[in-house]
Amino acid sequence: MPRVRFVQQDGSGKSIEVGRDVSVMLAAVRNGIHGIDGECLDCATCHVYVDEEQASSLPQPSEEELELLSAVSGERKPNSRLSCQLKVPAPLDELVVHVPARQS
Repeated sequence: MPRVRFVQQDGSGKSIEVGRDVSVMLAAVRNGIHGIDGECLDCATCHVYVDEEQASSLPQPSEEELELLSAVSGERKPNSRLSCQLKVPAPLDELVVHVPARQS
């Protein structure tokens, strides 16, 4: 089963098994990952930084996601993504995402 590894600001991390059809945000919320709020009424509270080496393995963000990323509270980087839009793609066994310092 694929995994998502959530890396916190202090370098600590937690790896969670997820189904291929489960979003990174849903996996975070279900498993109490600190820093992923996933409050869809306050969009962009599921912002993450995809590991730079893995970013090219993911589908490109949609225009809507790019627009929503303009509202993130944390620093926006080239590898910024909304975790509600991410699933672990088949070639990867583990997707690594870094949790920003703040969401809102």
